[in-house]
Amino acid sequence: MKIGYRTIKTAIGTPLAISIAQVLGLTNFVSAGILTLLCIQPSRKKSVLSAWHRFLACTIAILFSYVFFETLGYNPIVVGVVFALFIPVTVFFKISPGIATSSVIILNLYSLGQITLNFIVDEFLLIIVGVGTALLLNLYMPSLDNKLKKKQVELEHNFQVILQEISLYICDKDKIWDGKEITRAEEILEEASNLVSLDRENHLLRSSHPYYDYFKMRKKQFELLKKMLPLVSRLPKTDNLSNLIAEFFESLSEAVHPGNTAAIYLEKLKNLQDVFNHEELPTTREEFETRANLFRLLREIEDYLIIKRKFKESDISDTEGKKKKDRNG
Repeated sequence: MKIGYRTIKTAIGTPLAISIAQVLGLTNFVSAGILTLLCIQPSRKKSVLSAWHRFLACTIAILFSYVFFETLGYNPIVVGVVFALFIPVTVFFKISPGIATSSVIILNLYSLGQITLNFIVDEFLLIIVGVGTALLLNLYMPSLDNKLKKKQVELEHNFQVILQEISLYICDKDKIWDGKEITRAEEILEEASNLVSLDRENHLLRSSHPYYDYFKMRKKQFELLKKMLPLVSRLPKTDNLSNLIAEFFESLSEAVHPGNTAAIYLEKLKNLQDVFNHEELPTTREEFETRANLFRLLREIEDYLIIKRKFKESDISDTEGKKKKDRNG
């Protein structure tokens, strides 16, 4: 059984908040623990938003309780009126996650039978202790860099296999491939996207993420790889042009890594296109369709490489921009 960081934080934070509230002599000290439990979220951003929603909702709850209970009296009908008005207000201000904790405060104020300044201060201190404890614990978030790096390595391996299998299939149409790498690559891209989103929410002041653009680039390339497969299946079994394409895919499979090799392969692709342009024109309908599919395939390969080149160019520009900023700073 694996215990996650959020579980550990909850196990530490809840009793800690209750203990602090008890030491301060606050009434309903258990509420501080409940607030901490609810405010501990998977990311720093969600934790801050959760804390803000609950603080604002609790403030509105205290205001509503004071106005309605002191004006209309302490009875169940007034409780219903308070909730009937309070809930739509929280929804309007988009702070509905704070309804549950605010409801506890409303009922606490109702059960008291009289709202005093001391009790209002007491409630605000409970909110500060509960929310503050959660925010303090959520300052620590484990780095996801290692997980993202593993996803990167695994994805690149799957890309290599896909390109190799395409090369082998062009040479031997009878070769069987189950295509599991395509399914797995799609899964990795989804998993990596979720990890990047979580990691971005843990760095509130960081405007960009090193892996966000990388996996976005790979997703675009992956879509092109899927578009290439039906085109590859239409190439003739024995053909000089097909063999050249197969060699290109084999060579390309060896260059799947974070480095910048796109420019080199775009040049190789240009040379390959020149060879095709000097071939004799097709004379039959079948040859014409084959040639058309071939040029479509070359276009997809070119787009695949351009995506990587643009990514590396933007990466270099960002690095140079940071260096200039550091020098100026």
